[in-house]
Amino acid sequence: MECTARTVVSVVIPCYFSEATIAKVVHQTRDELVKKFFDYEFILVNDGSTDRTFQEIETLCREDHKVVGIDFAKNSGQHSAIIAGLNYASGDLIMVMDDDLQTHPSQCLKLIEAMDGGYDVVFACYPEHKEAWWRRLGSLFTVWSMRVLTQRPKGIAASSFFVMRKYIAEEIIRYRGPYVYIQGLIFRSTWNIGNVEVRHFERESGRSGYTFKTLLRLWSTVLGFSLLPLRLCSAIGMLMGGGGIVGAIFLVVQRLLNEDMQLGWSSLMVAVLICSGAIMVFMGLIGEYLGRLFMTINNAPQYVKKTLIDERVHEGAGE
Repeated sequence: MECTARTVVSVVIPCYFSEATIAKVVHQTRDELVKKFFDYEFILVNDGSTDRTFQEIETLCREDHKVVGIDFAKNSGQHSAIIAGLNYASGDLIMVMDDDLQTHPSQCLKLIEAMDGGYDVVFACYPEHKEAWWRRLGSLFTVWSMRVLTQRPKGIAASSFFVMRKYIAEEIIRYRGPYVYIQGLIFRSTWNIGNVEVRHFERESGRSGYTFKTLLRLWSTVLGFSLLPLRLCSAIGMLMGGGGIVGAIFLVVQRLLNEDMQLGWSSLMVAVLICSGAIMVFMGLIGEYLGRLFMTINNAPQYVKKTLIDERVHEGAGE
């Protein structure tokens, strides 16, 4: 399907302490879409902000009935907010962007136009990032590890600014687990993915809600999309066991050849500590998998919706 003037673009925006920017994001994005004669709708998800973010969303909903507002009862994370928005997106294309004007509305048409290449998903990529060095370093590690763990196609950069086709969104919202990782859900749905370079803007106000702890928690969601860590633990365990057997044989041979050889207590303790530490790490990893399985079976929610404002006149939207 080519992008035409009749194409409906659903814009999903997770919002977190964005009272100063969300109206600008909506107005500027709408202007860009209307300029190219696209029809549009906005799904704005307030992810537990305690400032006036949802009041701003309510105002936008009153001004334009094509704006849908969702308010969470508590903070559930950016990816849970995205999947909540996808449940109410009815457009031919769904565009996901941030609320801070770093993923700038002036760049959105580049992503939409790139969909004419026949891609299922197009991610924005940035020649230059406007973020702290430790975030860039963490991003490089995340890109490498996620490529290995989620089998991301080579040469594809993922970001929080992307466009997907409706049938990909419909596949994503079938996921009901409590640990949501949108990119992982995309990569298991399609490999027909493209990139387009866009400019990364400075944050207009406030600061990122991500801390090292929350980024680490987000990265750990990959455990729901890959068994590679468990297989890696098994491989390391077999290597350590094999090394122990080889070492034991070597010590027996040495002892037979030299009865005066002293057996070292220090080396024994080092071996015990290394093996014990490895065992505890592996048990912890297995426990993490089991805990996530328990939370999934226990129907832990992805998010808790407190308020919904949806005054669109057409049918077909909703969970």
